[in-house]
Formats: sequence, C-alpha cells, structure tokens
Amino acid sequence: MSNGTQTLSDLKDLGQAAAPTTAPLAEPKIDAEGRAYATGKRKNSVARVWIKPGSGKVQVNGRESEVYFARPVLRMVLNQPFGVTNRVGQFDVICTVTGGGLSGQAGAVRHGISRALTYYEPALRGALKAGGFLTRDSRVVERKKYGKAKARRSFQFSKR
Repeated sequence: MSNGTQTLSDLKDLGQAAAPTTAPLAEPKIDAEGRAYATGKRKNSVARVWIKPGSGKVQVNGRESEVYFARPVLRMVLNQPFGVTNRVGQFDVICTVTGGGLSGQAGAVRHGISRALTYYEPALRGALKAGGFLTRDSRVVERKKYGKAKARRSFQFSKR
C-alpha cells in the first residue's frame, strides 16, 4: 500500500520538477522581399499592411500619409504602435485601405501595423497587447430599423 501513496514532500518535489518553462516565441513571418504582412480592421474599413525596414515612410493607397490623412490626429494614430515599441522611423509602411471613413481607415491601418510588427518581431507582442493595439475594435454602425427614423430614433409624436 505504501508504494501507491505519496507524501506531500514527494508531490512538492514533483511539482518543481515539472514546472512549465516559458513558451517559446513565435517565429517571424517574413516574405521573400523582407516584408511582414497583416490585415487590420476597424468599423467598416479593411487595411492590408506591409512593413519592411526603412526610413519611416508611410504610403497609403499610393499617396503619402500626410496627403491621405490630412488631419494630424489621424497621422498620430498611425504612429502609435511605433511609439509604444520604440521603433519610430525604423520601418516603411505600404498599405491599401478601403471602406468606411477616414477615422475608421486610420484605425484599421493602426491595427494592421500592430499585427505586422508582431509578425516581424514577435518579442513586441507584449508591449502592443498591453497598449490595446492588437484588439480589433468590432463596433460598427447599427442598422436602420423599419418604422424608425434612424436605428433607434422614432418619428416625432403628435397627439393631434
């Protein structure tokens, strides 16, 4: 009967021996041209993003980011992932974005840049995840219902 039972110290030693080690980092996903690709989404916008080492140039739909995203706030949104990871000016970004408005498109490009950075350097995943850049913001505009002026707004009521 003693060969089947174990003491607490035996179990304690067993737990220390079988302690899990840290998970290995994922391998970088880089294509033959040295680029990492990712898709970013926000609202109804979808961005296809390629990053590669370079001078920090951002090109959106064939135009410079200063031309495409004229508002400084939108350009700041694009550069947030690079600021968090201390990679400002180290990567060139080429992206195509469709759907939605400019704000949603900027959010989609930011999401795509963040995902592409994790594919290029998997060690950056923790910093980007802590900043909330890897989470897809799934909020979209609610559809209009019949019998309503908008999604929830009713028509003005008049008693007479």
